[in-house]
Amino acid sequence: MSNPIIEKIDAALIDAEQRLSAAASEAEIEQVRVDIFGRKGLFPALSKEMKNVAPEQRKDTGMAFNVAKPKFQKLLDDANDRLNAGSAEVSGEEIDLTLPGRRWKVGRKHPVTKVIDDCVAVFRRMGFIVASGPELETVYNNFDALNTPKNHPSRDPGDTFYFADGRLLRTQTSPVQIRVMESQEPPVRIVAPGRCFRRDTPDATHSMNFHQIEGLYIDENVSLSDLKSVLRSFAHEMFGASVEVRLRPHFFPFTEPSVEYDFSCIMCEGKGCPVCKNSGWLEIAGAGMVDPNVLKNVGYDPEKWSGFAFGMGVERLAMLRYRISDIRWLYENDVRFLEQF
Repeated sequence: MSNPIIEKIDAALIDAEQRLSAAASEAEIEQVRVDIFGRKGLFPALSKEMKNVAPEQRKDTGMAFNVAKPKFQKLLDDANDRLNAGSAEVSGEEIDLTLPGRRWKVGRKHPVTKVIDDCVAVFRRMGFIVASGPELETVYNNFDALNTPKNHPSRDPGDTFYFADGRLLRTQTSPVQIRVMESQEPPVRIVAPGRCFRRDTPDATHSMNFHQIEGLYIDENVSLSDLKSVLRSFAHEMFGASVEVRLRPHFFPFTEPSVEYDFSCIMCEGKGCPVCKNSGWLEIAGAGMVDPNVLKNVGYDPEKWSGFAFGMGVERLAMLRYRISDIRWLYENDVRFLEQF
């Protein structure tokens, strides 16, 4: 009594041997493999036919399957070996395997990325954890929850990129602070690095696309002296132990009291030079104690909890650290410039 499945296996073996002996590319070999072992290939199809095999033939059919699989695999392996051996010849000559290999060119981190990584490492050592959020934000997270008045200039379409659905490209990474505070109870100690967008006219110190790293610490009995201590430790680790920090009164809607903080000039060590306009100080960014209205907006009790927030421009830190005089150089992707870092 004939067995159609065994006959199909034998015919397929003959066909595969012929096709593989004539195969001249990996694609042809792969096609044979797919025709035999693929999801719609020979073996899956024949497996489905096993239910129709007479009971007295099932043993022989199963053995045929088990014997045929390694045969097909050996044909495939032999074809691959033959093809690989042929590709080892170039212009009729074998490749000299004693020649040294070509070294791969390894890339390096962009200076902005390096500064972000270094900043994060410093703050992590002080107990902060990294938090992130979307670049496409809501008006509530970017302005309302941060106690920004309706008539504040930063809300103007001339200052901020708005979309037709009312969302916007975040102008700061402060919305990350709102998202974190709304998702957990105090204490909170985070840093939020990320990209921001504002309608600035590009020049040596401004860009429509820039990076910030902001910090937030909420707990009981947090004071302005804690803020200065954190900023001072950061300045020492980033720019050296001789750098000093000073706080100047300022106004920000989301902090009260608010300050701007300066580092003593790292170019002249505070003696006065053209970079610091002979003042001995370099303005870094803003900070302050989190406004009670912001705490109320996220559901925190301002009578129990207090905290500070700070922010700084990553590009500005990179320009100070690497003595870069024009922010646009960071985005021109000129390899001659980037290879220096």
